[in-house]
Amino acid sequence: MSFQEYLRFMVKRFLEYLETPGEERRRLKAAREAWSARWFGVIPMSIKMLWRK
Repeated sequence: MSFQEYLRFMVKRFLEYLETPGEERRRLKAAREAWSARWFGVIPMSIKMLWRK
């Protein structure tokens, strides 16, 4: 991927972000899964459940 293609991709992503209404951005951010679940799967969730018992 050339620098121009990468720059075009980043500008496109940035403009999509700016065009998205603030309410929708907040809703999407709240619906996102936790970083621990994304990186390590269900192991952190199971440890958390055991810890709370």
